[in-house]
Amino acid sequence: MRRLLSALCFGVGVNLFVITAPVLCDTPSKNAQDLDISPEIIKNSPVLQRWRRQVPNVLEDIKNDPSFSTKIRVGSSYFSSEKAFGVNIGVEDLFIGRTSLTVSGEYQAVFNGQRQVYGADLHYYLRPLGSYINITPVVGYRHLEIDSYSTDGVNLGAKLLLVLSRGGAGDISLTQSWVGLGTGEEVGLTTISVGYALTSSIRISTDIEQQNSKQNKETRLGIVFEWLP
Repeated sequence: MRRLLSALCFGVGVNLFVITAPVLCDTPSKNAQDLDISPEIIKNSPVLQRWRRQVPNVLEDIKNDPSFSTKIRVGSSYFSSEKAFGVNIGVEDLFIGRTSLTVSGEYQAVFNGQRQVYGADLHYYLRPLGSYINITPVVGYRHLEIDSYSTDGVNLGAKLLLVLSRGGAGDISLTQSWVGLGTGEEVGLTTISVGYALTSSIRISTDIEQQNSKQNKETRLGIVFEWLP
C-alpha cells in the first residue's frame, strides 16, 4: 500500500510540474517596430506610422470618432399652405475643428415667390460623438417670410439624434425649436428627418416639418439628396 501511495504522489507531482512549467519558444518575440515590413509600405500607410509611434486606444477612438457625418443638402419640398413646390438647400453638422460643436444652415423658397426661409444654427453635442444616441441644444437665427406675414429672430431649441448605422449610413433626427420665443410673433418649428445611404457618399433624406404660429399653421414635406464630403 505504501508503494502504491508513493507512486500516485510521484505521478501527480510530475503532471503538475508539466502543466505549470513555462513554455519556451525557439524564436524571440517582436514588438511592432521590429516587424519585417518594407519601408515603402510604412511610408505610404498613415495607420502603420501611427501604430509604430504609439499603439492607439481603439475603444477610445470608437467612442469619440463621430458616428454621423457632415452633409451638404439639395432637394425639393412641398408646402401645404401655398400648395406649391419649392427648393431646399443647406449644410448640416459642419464640424468646427475636433470638437463637439457643429454649425448648420438652410435656405427654403417656393417657386412662386410667396415663401422664403433661411437661417443658421449652432449645435453642441452633449454625449460622446461616437454615441448612437445624442442630444444637442440648438442656438441660431431664422428669417421667415411667408405670404401672410414675416418675422425673424433668435432660434432656440433642442435636437435628438438616433444613429442607426455609423458613418452616415442611416439616422433619424427630431428637432424642436422656437423663433422669437416668448414674443407675440413666436413661431414653433418641429422637424423629423430620416436619412439613409444610397452609396458611400450619397444619401437620401425625407423631411417632415410642422410650422406653428398665430398667423399660420403648415406642413413641409421634403425629399433631399445629401452628399457626404
